Amino acid sequence: MQSLKEFLDQKVEQYNRPDFITLDPISIPHRFSKKEDIEISGFFAAILAWGQRKTIINKCLELFKMMDDAPHDFMMHHREEDLKPFLNFKHRTFNDIDTLYFIHFLSWFYKTHNSLEEAFTLGQNGQLDAMEGILISFQELFFSLPDSPLRTRKHIATPARKAACKRINMYLRWMVRDDKKGVDFGLWKKISPSQLICPCDLHVDRVGRKLGLISRKQTDWLTALELTEKLREFDASDPVKYDFALFGLGLEEKF
Repeated sequence: MQSLKEFLDQKVEQYNRPDFITLDPISIPHRFSKKEDIEISGFFAAILAWGQRKTIINKCLELFKMMDDAPHDFMMHHREEDLKPFLNFKHRTFNDIDTLYFIHFLSWFYKTHNSLEEAFTLGQNGQLDAMEGILISFQELFFSLPDSPLRTRKHIATPARKAACKRINMYLRWMVRDDKKGVDFGLWKKISPSQLICPCDLHVDRVGRKLGLISRKQTDWLTALELTEKLREFDASDPVKYDFALFGLGLEEKF
């Protein structure tokens, strides 16, 4: 395990750097400097992060162009007629109904809160295993508005349905981790990096299994917990930093 830790630590240093993220969805929020714009653009970029990375980035650029590249200002001040362009927005199964509800929720939330972080702290109890409650509470809040579309619920995963919650865990990594490497933002302080759960995407899942960090046959919430527990043996205060190593190795496929 010590030699594996040393190997993964080297890979973290290799991949946790700005020149590795130019083709990654996290490059989208890096286009903004205002905290609220980073939060909103990062949220959309994470939720839309499935398929080819180039396509994901292009769809995000298309979406924010409709908001005049000022997502927070759009949420606060748009009028009904400003929503018409979004009727033509679609990315895989994420369609206009989903887009309009996301805008509706974010507009409602930011008119009474300063940061989206507050939506993710309803289930916070300060314990190491708080993330399950945090994600369940967020999903319930997100769909608490009247007439929330049933079809849109599939786009916000929850441990209550045993989902691995890859995209939300990735988004939280972006917002919470604060290692001054120029990749993750470290904007949120009410969630500790030690509480984060590793995003189990295709690359991370495959590499984690090859390295003996995952034993479960399926990929679900318990798989994400299992992987994170293994990574805590390498760094209890910041286990999800190894997401960089596992993902980068999956791209390389040379280990």
